[in-house]
Amino acid sequence: MSFDQPAPDLSKLLAAWEAFEAGEELPGKVLAKLKTAGLPEVLKELVASGWSPAA
Repeated sequence: MSFDQPAPDLSKLLAAWEAFEAGEELPGKVLAKLKTAGLPEVLKELVASGWSPAA
C-alpha cells in the first residue's frame, strides 16, 4: 500500500504562519503544520522555476 502525498495547501500554510505571527502557536507546532501542509514542495517548486523575491 503506497501513500500519495496530497498537494500543498496554500490556505493551510498561510493560516499556520498567521497563527505563529499572532503568538497563538509555538514554533515547533507551526513547523509541523507548515511541513504537513506542503511547504517543502512549494519551496522546491519555487526554486525549480527560478523564482526570486522582488527587491
